[in-house]
Amino acid sequence: MAEDETGPKTARAPKHRAAAARSDIASFIVMDVMAAAAELESEGRSVIHMEVGQPGTPAPEAALSAVRAALNAETLGYTAALGIDALRQRIARSYRDRYGVEVEPSRIAVCTGSSAAFILAFLALFDTGARIALASPGYPCYRHILSALGCHSPLIETGPETRWMPTLDAVAALHRNVGLDGLLIASPANPTGTVIEPERLAELVRYCDENGIWFISDEIYHGLTYEAPARTALEFSGDTVVINSFSKYHAMTGWRVGWLVVPPSLVRVIERLAQNLFISAPAVSQIAALGAFDGTDELERNRTTYARNRALLLEALPEAGLTALAPADGAFYLYTDVSAFTDDARTFAAAMLHEIGVAVTPGLDFDERRGQHFLRFCYAGTEADMAEAARRLKAWPRLKNAQA
Repeated sequence: MAEDETGPKTARAPKHRAAAARSDIASFIVMDVMAAAAELESEGRSVIHMEVGQPGTPAPEAALSAVRAALNAETLGYTAALGIDALRQRIARSYRDRYGVEVEPSRIAVCTGSSAAFILAFLALFDTGARIALASPGYPCYRHILSALGCHSPLIETGPETRWMPTLDAVAALHRNVGLDGLLIASPANPTGTVIEPERLAELVRYCDENGIWFISDEIYHGLTYEAPARTALEFSGDTVVINSFSKYHAMTGWRVGWLVVPPSLVRVIERLAQNLFISAPAVSQIAALGAFDGTDELERNRTTYARNRALLLEALPEAGLTALAPADGAFYLYTDVSAFTDDARTFAAAMLHEIGVAVTPGLDFDERRGQHFLRFCYAGTEADMAEAARRLKAWPRLKNAQA
């Protein structure tokens, strides 16, 4: 502290100090797009939000009712680090009801959204320097979290020829070349919406088991499929680590509650990490999550809305000139090649936002090498918004002129 001429003491900023190298990770671009869209809205502009992957509906009424009751009857203090027993039991029951798979409640850890689940899983499974294979394009936070933890994430490029999912040959070749400690597969995938075929999922799980590679299955979009249902990796091995969340199907993004299913040998490992890093997931969110299991009728109506939005855009985007679409098997995304219109998807997305008020995410968020040619559209909004977005896109001069 130093005293200036006017008397009061002032703190001097420390010199020559920088953030830790592990913090040098890329931004989550979709959040930057959200901020730009919010700024336009603050100026009175109309924006159709197709950038962020969240339902446009609130949590189901059954979840809200459970919370209202708890607010008047419970202290809502800390819970056990692995979650409320009733919620863990209900999650276990959901595996039997949906997949015909028996999962012991003791293997389930409730956590602060899937984001915390990934941190817990990566810390439990991998030491600094580990190599965890990821599909590209893919959810960017996988590689950013791994980087912050001192791990490496060699990428397996996917495309139309592989239905945007890694093949066994590609995984085996990468393992021979660099030696893998883990493989993470998301199905339905973000940003493509692709659901992996059960046969391919089974062979990848089997390969990992046979070669001492941890298999992590991101299943946060389960329940949101439009052809065949997605299959859980737990059908094929009890040694996989499965991550799920109440954010997507249950429409509870802001409640920040998710879960892991882990082998018995990892339960205490995850518990110790959760105790120290998070103490527990918020009690109120866990109560809401337990109530959400009674909201299936409402949630299925939401899924029906997404299905109608999907059908609308699968027709409208090609009419606007956006014809190269990844399979839209599940989740609520359409991933489209825009190389016919631009070599700079980020600038193209910014122009779309500012000129016609449609917010989308540039592919660079999901694929640093090829993403400049892609955009991701989220169709989890209202039917009216999706119809208006389609109208604006069809009339947008940048698309119309390129087609002429």
